[in-house]
Amino acid sequence: MSNTTVLNAVTGRATGSAVARRLRTKDSIPAVLYGHGMKALTISVDRRELRLALSGPAGVNTILQLSVDGNTYPAIVKELQRHPVRRNVSHIDFLQINMSEEITVSVPVRLEGIAKAVVAEGGLVDAAVDSIELRTTPLNLPNEIVIDISDMHPHDVIHLSDIALPAGVVAVGDADLVIVTVLVLRGEATVVAAVAADGADPAAVATPADGASS
Repeated sequence: MSNTTVLNAVTGRATGSAVARRLRTKDSIPAVLYGHGMKALTISVDRRELRLALSGPAGVNTILQLSVDGNTYPAIVKELQRHPVRRNVSHIDFLQINMSEEITVSVPVRLEGIAKAVVAEGGLVDAAVDSIELRTTPLNLPNEIVIDISDMHPHDVIHLSDIALPAGVVAVGDADLVIVTVLVLRGEATVVAAVAADGADPAAVATPADGASS
């Protein structure tokens, strides 16, 4: 489950792109805190402290105790804006949360195990998505969703509805959403198990004969 950690913030910053640039040169990141009917606060946080705060197993989904002018706000990172070239964080939206109310958060997916039946056919298991949307209370929020692929076979597909979730956690989205597929390599052709999920017959996908013109 998600960990909590304290992150100090500074209020009273002026707004505007010039001010934001000056903050970033001092390794501070401009940010805003809002939620639960509160008046939005313009704040800034230290870049190194933010990195440390989000370095735990929950990563960007860490529940933060955001300390602002002597007040503490339970919050999560709602959005990280990054520089288009350097990719470092340039602005943050923090969302104040109620620990007993449900929130919707994107949680990473991790595959575990070895699908021996797939390997034997020269195939590989592929995650079709790298995260899924979950709805739950902050303290029930899992750090990641682990999917055991050990029993998968060629042309198997794992859908969103197939994933076992912890108690109190609900997946948000289409139950038929493909989460994991199997790729089977046959010569120069690649047959994707997800094709079967769409009603097509993977066996009908043929490798062009040698020498055939395109």
